[in-house]
This record gives sequence, C-alpha cells and structure tokens, in this order.
Amino acid sequence: MDKISIIGGRTLKGTVQVSGSKNAILPLLFSSLLADGEHVFHNVPDLKDVETSCLLLKHLGCELQRSGNTLKVKTNKLKSLKAPYQLVRQMRAGILVLGPLLARYGRAEVSLPGGCAIGTRSVHLHLQGLRQMGAEMNLNKGLIVARVKKTLQGKRILLDYPTVGGTENIMMAACLAKGITFIENAAREPEIIDLAEYLNKMGAKVKGAGTDLIQITPKRPLSPGEHTVIPDRIEAGTLLLAGAITKGHISVSSCVPSHLEALLLKLEAAGFFINIKGPTIELSSPPHFSTVNIVTAPYPGFPTDLQAQFMALMTQAKTGGVSSLRETIFENRFMHTQELARLGADVQLDGHTALVKGGTLLRGAPVTATDLRASACLILAGLRAQGETLVHRVYHLDRGYESLEKKLASLGANIKRLKE
Repeated sequence: MDKISIIGGRTLKGTVQVSGSKNAILPLLFSSLLADGEHVFHNVPDLKDVETSCLLLKHLGCELQRSGNTLKVKTNKLKSLKAPYQLVRQMRAGILVLGPLLARYGRAEVSLPGGCAIGTRSVHLHLQGLRQMGAEMNLNKGLIVARVKKTLQGKRILLDYPTVGGTENIMMAACLAKGITFIENAAREPEIIDLAEYLNKMGAKVKGAGTDLIQITPKRPLSPGEHTVIPDRIEAGTLLLAGAITKGHISVSSCVPSHLEALLLKLEAAGFFINIKGPTIELSSPPHFSTVNIVTAPYPGFPTDLQAQFMALMTQAKTGGVSSLRETIFENRFMHTQELARLGADVQLDGHTALVKGGTLLRGAPVTATDLRASACLILAGLRAQGETLVHRVYHLDRGYESLEKKLASLGANIKRLKE
C-alpha cells in the first residue's frame, strides 16, 4: 500500500492537462454490453475504477485491449450474467451492468455496490425505474436477482431524485426496450450527455440529455461505435483549487470550462482571478482571499465531489472569517474534517453544515484518507502546511485521479509517492 509525502509551502505555477472523466468512462464501458462487436474509447484515464470495470467486463465474457489512452471492448456472446461481490464491492459504478444485461439478455445477477463510505447511496431508484419497465427483482444474500419475462417496455418514469447512476441505468436499458421511454427529473450532469452521445452513435435516439426530461427511442440491434471521453471536471476543479490554496498562478488545459461554472463563480467571489481561453482555465491568486459559502447540489449546482477540496481552501481564507459549507448529497461526507484537524484546521460541524474558520496555520502531520475526494482534500491541505504531511491509504486516490502527484509535481509541488 502506498502513501504520499508532501512538503508544503511551495507556490504552484505552470500548465497542467486534465485526463478523461472517471464518471463518464465507467457507464460508457458498460454500455458496450448493449451491442456485439468492437467498441473503441479514446481519452480513457488510467484509474483503479477503470481497471476494476475492465475486470468485470472480462468476467462477463468481453475481450479488452488497451493501447495508451485508447481502450477497445469486444462484446460477443457472454459467458456470465452475474456481477460478483468481489468486483462490484470495490466501486459504486458496478450497478450499471444491471440495465444493459436486463435489456439485452433478459436477466442479470448483480451484487449490491460498494465504493467510498460517504453515505448509504441507495440504488432503489435504479431498481424502481427498471421495475416500471417490467423487470422482476428480488434481493438474495446481497445479490440483486433480476429477470424480464419478455422484453422491457418503454415507460414514462419520474425519478424522486435526479440520480446520476439511476438515470444512466434506465437510459441504457431503454435503448433496447419496446417503445419510447421518458425519464422525468433526470440527472443533468455532463457525463449523462456524454453517455447519450455514445448511445446515439450506437443507433438509439436519445433526446434531452442535459435537461431534466430525457426521451429514449430504442433500436434493435444496436451497433458498436467510437467515442472520445470528455475531460474530468472534478480533476480540473481539484487542480484549480491546488493552485488557489498555494496562492499560485496555474493554467488547467484540456477541460470544458462550462462544466465548472459553479466552482469558478465561487473562486471569483473569494477574490481569485479567472481567465478562460477555449479549453483552458487560467487562475491567478490575490494576496488575500475571502471566505465564501457553498451548498452542494446536483448539477449545475456546486459538486459534492469538490466540497472536501474547497473546505481545505477555506481554511486559508482571510483571518477571522468563517465559511459555511452545507452538504446536501451524502450524509457522511465530512469524515475528512477529523483528519484536517490533525493539520490544524478549525472546522465545526452542525448537522449537514461545516463551519470553517479561515486564516488557520496548517502544520504537516500523518493523516489517513477516508474516501476518494478526502484524499485530494488532504493533499491540497498538505501543499499549504508547514513541514511534511504523509497521506496514508491513497488507494482511494487511485480510484479517481490519474497520477495526481505527478501533475502537482509538474507545477512545482514537493510531492512524491512512497511505499508503506
């Protein structure tokens, strides 16, 4: 198991490139189950979650070939319709095989998913939508056992909450259903749009992706295609916040600035200077910056996946200021506050709200990452802290960031990966 060492105090400068999106490539990979043939994906990040997804596809019977950031998935006759616990437990996205397998083969067995311990993250909306389309499901020893008597039926489905995974699962299943499906109160994230674009390349007709009403007109059979994964907006945001917390001047390239509007507005409100040039965001830091408040919300609101990193930044706002960070997505997403406190942060929790005191002096210490985004939060804090910060359990980091320590080092950070 690895750990990351950071000697804080350096100002980050330079240009860094963003990798492909973790949250986009995972549903794209599982959409390959909808059509026989060779699916080709470009700009695929080298992440643990991608590796686990590939192992799951291989278990089902797919053939995979990777060359650089291009990944080819060949789907023919599957040898299994069961997604086992030992694979699905490692990541939330494993549940996304359910819709494609049900739609294509009429049955599936999928273990309840795992991932970061940041909340219950129930999959009941996935199951509720698929049941409305005609699937029969029961839970047996932690395994979702699902069947369809004939074929899934297109329906009008109203989601109680704009769940990203639920929207993706229903979208994929609807591409091989009988009749048109409408998803109301659908998730609007850029990753939903990316998936819809590939489903359209395969022959389905998906309209309205990026809005709260998505219409899916199916086609049988679908055909494989070729697709370039969108940039990772959460990685881009994390890099911008790394520049901000070190009072740096950095440029984040190969991103989609419109995907980060909520973060950019908050950075500007705090006093940072943002300049957008095509796919590049340039951040310049003022001598001092102000506290600002955030409330996490589904896209286009402030991303819950950037809340922890933004908390690290707010510890360094003007002395005497207090920022309010309210978490509305996951109930356990403040576990990083205890580890931040080891570095000297002053964070008080009040239910789902964290009150962060600005102007605190951070000092390096051993800390432990509790989840993926907490890992990034602690690394950012370490960039500003005096002395050495050692971040343990960074396997969480490898699930969602491609070589983050190398990218930060290219900007001037004193950071390296060590073996425990």
